[in-house]
Amino acid sequence: MPHPVLADTAASISELKANPMKVVASGNGMPIAVLNRNAPAFYCVPAAAYEAMMELIDDAQLLQLVEQRQHEASVAVTLDEL
Repeated sequence: MPHPVLADTAASISELKANPMKVVASGNGMPIAVLNRNAPAFYCVPAAAYEAMMELIDDAQLLQLVEQRQHEASVAVTLDEL
């Protein structure tokens, strides 16, 4: 049965056990699919990729907030009123 692999790089659990840093480096900072009997068991996400994904999620949430508020009436204020 075919399984989708949602990463450009894949490694077996045996490879990960033998040399985890080599497996992580092979992903060039991107997520790595770890396979068990040729089926994805889990994904290894290096810290740099995790931080980039979290920034994208934050940006998406901010965009949603801006879109919700873009038609609200604006209120004029001066710096002294802040």
